[in-house]
Amino acid sequence: MNEAIQLSSRLKAAEPKIRAIHVSTYIPRECGIATYTKDLTSAINILNPNFLADIIAIDDTTPGKRLPNYPWEVKYKIEQENKDSWLAAAEYINQSGTDVVNVQHEFGICGGNMGEYCLDLLKAIKKPVVITLHTVLPQPGQPMKKLIKKMAHEADAVAVMINAAAERLVENYGLDPDKIVVIPHGVPDIPFGPTLPAKRRLNLPEVNIISTFGLMSPGKGYEYAIEAMPQVIEKHPKTKLLIIGETHPVVKRKEGESYRRKLERLVKKHSLQNSVGFINRYLSLEQLIEYLRATDIYITPYIGLDQASSGTLSYAIGAGKACISTPYIYAKEVIGETRGLLVEPNNPQDLAEKIINLLDHPKKRNKIAHNAYMFGRAMTWPNVALRYLDLFELVKNDAKDNS
Repeated sequence: MNEAIQLSSRLKAAEPKIRAIHVSTYIPRECGIATYTKDLTSAINILNPNFLADIIAIDDTTPGKRLPNYPWEVKYKIEQENKDSWLAAAEYINQSGTDVVNVQHEFGICGGNMGEYCLDLLKAIKKPVVITLHTVLPQPGQPMKKLIKKMAHEADAVAVMINAAAERLVENYGLDPDKIVVIPHGVPDIPFGPTLPAKRRLNLPEVNIISTFGLMSPGKGYEYAIEAMPQVIEKHPKTKLLIIGETHPVVKRKEGESYRRKLERLVKKHSLQNSVGFINRYLSLEQLIEYLRATDIYITPYIGLDQASSGTLSYAIGAGKACISTPYIYAKEVIGETRGLLVEPNNPQDLAEKIINLLDHPKKRNKIAHNAYMFGRAMTWPNVALRYLDLFELVKNDAKDNS
């Protein structure tokens, strides 16, 4: 009995006990990184229930912008374009009992020139820091290169989502490879299975569903998907393209719905009203998963090829979908040779041919989908959360050893 008690005590002592503060945009702000941080911290909380994650939320305080009504876990807020607010957040962190800080970095959310206020934050924090870089451009200008290098110097670890981004940081930015760790983008644990039940639950037609989702902006390349559809439906008339998601709030504020109107005109021009549908709203995770489960082919026809992460493509891979994408850096790595097809950017002809190829060969499509699903098992949120907890423990212990 004593041995059982001793073993139970040792097991309890081995439970994760990491206090962490996460600096990021956060739900309900409509931002991919906000969703990412919510999903990540929810998974971490399940594995680390003794110390639930605290959030410092980055607010878009543009005049006239309605501020989000945050959930309880948001303990402090940063005004995105106010440098003093970033420094005040560092003081809040320093006075807290946190063991480690995880900063989600994206140039567009950090305030200042190229997001330089994030560097001010890092310099002022006196706790171990892990910074997660969502964008790593291949050919940075000298100011950007210097900024990333300085941020990495202030951090204890730099996390990226693919090996190619890690290689860029070493070769193009001059970062220390010993400081860099690759942790994949997380995905929900979605059962692998047929699409028909989800189509029926969503009242979708029982046809081939091609889908793409995310906050709409001109860089998504949706016009090329629409232009590919006449050739697709000529060969496979029972096919529908779904473009899911509302317009990105920043794009909407600056340009209104001009891009969406352009796409709608393109649909009308090609008489595709019955073959292309728009779902113009921000979907909950549960709704998003349903549409993914109803999808036969998932596409990301993005125009820019420097994107080092993509939550939408990650989710499609994790759901076991046959994916077709332009060869931006993230897609090239996660699709690889066996988990989808790559197409030339800005080329509706190539996209149409690849879609037709997968519709012509359902066995090939199913094999690709299965390969994607198996690859995505390592990307499920519990696995990603465990990697982050291990990393937090490492930087915490290293900081203790060096103190």
